[in-house]
Order: sequence, then C-alpha cells, then structure tokens
Amino acid sequence: MIFSNAMGIGNSDATTRRGFVSAVTAASYARIAGANDRVQVGFIGFGLIGHEHVQDFKMQSDADLAAMSDVYQPRLEQGLAACGGQAKAYRDFRKLLDDKDIQAVVVSTPDHWHALITIMACVAGKDVYVEKPLTLFVKEGRWMVDAARRYNRVVQAGTQQRSGRHFQKAVEMLRSGAIGKIMSVRGTSFRNIMPGFGSPPDDAPPNDLDYDMWLGPAPKRPYNPHRSLYHFRWFWDYSGGQMTNLGAHELDVVQWAMQVKGPVAVSSSGGRFALEDNGETPDTQDALFEYPDFTAVYSYREASAGRRGEGALEFYGTKGCLSIDRSGFQIYPDMKLDPSNAIPTFAGHPVGGPVRNPVRNNVAPEPWIQPFKMAGSSPEQFDLHARNFLDCIKSRQRPIADVEQAHQVSAACHLANISLRTGRKIRWNPETEEIIGDREASKWLERPYRKPWDEVLRSFHL
Repeated sequence: MIFSNAMGIGNSDATTRRGFVSAVTAASYARIAGANDRVQVGFIGFGLIGHEHVQDFKMQSDADLAAMSDVYQPRLEQGLAACGGQAKAYRDFRKLLDDKDIQAVVVSTPDHWHALITIMACVAGKDVYVEKPLTLFVKEGRWMVDAARRYNRVVQAGTQQRSGRHFQKAVEMLRSGAIGKIMSVRGTSFRNIMPGFGSPPDDAPPNDLDYDMWLGPAPKRPYNPHRSLYHFRWFWDYSGGQMTNLGAHELDVVQWAMQVKGPVAVSSSGGRFALEDNGETPDTQDALFEYPDFTAVYSYREASAGRRGEGALEFYGTKGCLSIDRSGFQIYPDMKLDPSNAIPTFAGHPVGGPVRNPVRNNVAPEPWIQPFKMAGSSPEQFDLHARNFLDCIKSRQRPIADVEQAHQVSAACHLANISLRTGRKIRWNPETEEIIGDREASKWLERPYRKPWDEVLRSFHL
C-alpha cells in the first residue's frame, strides 16, 4: 500500500513510488474509458461544504459516489448515507487513496489539510477537486502545483463562480471594455454575528473523533470544541479567517477578469475588536491590493451588517460600474458631462476659476454605455463546476479553476494577513512568488508541519 504505511516512507522510496504512480495512472485511464465512462469519486471530509459536494456529484450521471472518509464517526455515517449507501467507509483518508478503484477525490477538509491531502492524492494517481482556500500558507500552493504537473493530475479548486454562466459573461464584457478602462475593484462581506460563538473550555475530545488525525500537520493543541468541527476557521493554526475563506472568492473573480497573477503590494489592517469568544482571526479587516494599473479593496465585518449587508463585487471603469454576485450582475452607466460642470459652485468661483459650460448644463445627461443585466444561479455554479471537473478527468485538459490560478489567489489573501500581522505593507513579486525586501515577513510564507507529516511531505521532493 502506498499510503497506509506512509508514516514510515523514506526518501529512498521515491523511485518506487513514481513507478507505482505511472501504473496507477495508466490503469485509471483504462477504467475511466470503460465501465460506461463512469468516474469513481471518493470524498474526504463531510462538513458543510462536503455535504454540498456529495449532492453536486450525485447530480452527475457519470459519477459514482464510491467512497467516504471522515475522522468523526457520526459524520462518516451521515456521509455514507448521503452517498446512497454504496460507498466504502474510511476513517483514514490514506486508505481511501490506496483504493485503486477510486479515480478522483473531493477534498472538503479544514484548510490546514488541503495541501497535503491534495499532494498525496496526486502521488497516488487521483485527480482532485479541492475546496478553497487552497492553502494555509503561500508555499503550499506551489507544492500543489508542482505535484499536479509532475503527476499529470487534474486539480480543480472550489471557486465555483468560474463555472457560472453569468460570471463568464461578465468577465468577457469586462475584458472587452464594456465599462471602459477599469481602475478600481471593491468587494465586501458584512454580517453581524454578535456576540460570537462563546468561549467553551478545553475538554477531552469526543470518543468518536480522531482528534490527532484531525490536527494532522497542524500544531498539537488541547482539544477545544471550537478548535475542531466548523469553528476551526477562527484560529490561525487551521485557517486564514474570512480573508482567505470569503476573500478568496472575491479575489478569484478579480484576478480572473483582469488576467493578472497577483498584486505587487498589499496593505491590511484590522483585528478581533468586537466578538466575545475564543476565536483568534479578525472580525474586522480591510485590505488594499495594488496591481500594476488598478487597485482592489476587500473588506469584511463580522460584527456589523451595515447598510449594504452582503455586498456584491464591484468593478469601476471610466464608463460605468459592473456589480456582480452569485445571483447575477448588472452594469450601471456613468453619464457624460463637462468636467467643469462637475465642480461645486457654492457662491460662485472668483475670477480665473473654472467656468461651467452652459450648453452642456442644459442638455439631458447622456450615458457613456447602455445598462445591462443578467441573472445567475448559485446551484447551477456548483453543478457546472462538478461537471467541468469530470469532463477534464476524461479529456485531461486543465480545469476552469486550475490549481495554479487558485494558488495565486490564495497567495494574495495570505499576503493580506501577513500585512495585518506584521503591521506593514508587503511588496510582492508575483513572478518569483517572493516578498521583496522584508526577510521577517518572508518567514510567514511557510510554516512547519507537525511530525510525522513533515516527513511525508519531504518524501515527495517538491
């Protein structure tokens, strides 16, 4: 077995492993070509989004929900039932990866497991659909890309908007100049969950939860109900907070539409100012992403919904604005006007000041562009994203949300958190993926894995 004894893998096993993977890959293609062109899919993690993905793949006529893995027995049982009762059960995901009948896996674990499981799946000859945020720290993303390319794997990230028809139309229009030259983008995620989720004391983990396996490569910590199921996202050991959770979706659309690999500088500030619980990540954060010829701002609030509530992502161009979310998009035209007529007059300009154009002042405003709108569907995006993944498994084409673009987006989100935690602007080279002129900040690009998972990672020579 390639992974059931992975804790003892040494560097000398690399050649044998690569030979094994070649055989697995060839066999996988043969199975996909047969059996009525069906794909055997295994699911690793059955939380909120994992449950959603089971439903998404259940809708695909050529997908068999063949295996389920979770470290929490009640969720494993619920996941098996959701798969229809035919799936194999695995408490240890490594045994699922050893299953030669499985061609693809869907990774819906907490963030700190995304990278290593994806890499191990690639080595095992599986294609991967992995949830966002892709990584816990920047360098994990490059390791994932390298593994996907080395083992010729399809790795699709869970940024489902890329499969939405209205998102694709909006991106097409933005690139064609529909709102003019774009110089600014703004995204927000505001809600009010005061006073927070509470501060439960540390305790013994439930008997039916393999807490050590849940922690995996993360630091060893006493069990706390919030350092586990769902609430893990409020702790730096396992997540980047809402900047990487929600911000990844917003920035993915920005970098996709604007065709950029990443920002050249990032500044961020915020903190956990209001929530009264034991979480660590900010409840308030603002980040400015600087690109060569435009800027993007992303803000979130956990303790104030504000007037706008859940805001759409807005692109600002010289001819108008495009506002988009999962339910659709709309273009709002700006009006043509004489610049002098846009200046306030108050009591009137003294001699030598700007003079209003009386002709334009008496003419009805004319829009630069025509308004436009298109509806969208969130369920459709999930469905089409699963469809794209399965199609790419068969065609061996890159998926619509390829691992490399997802890595670049996650890196931008991580840079915002590095800026927040170091208290200064971070300058970034998106080509070399290095922080410029700041050795201390550069240390945040990588974190150590806990033993023995660090040895597993090293054995792959990424």
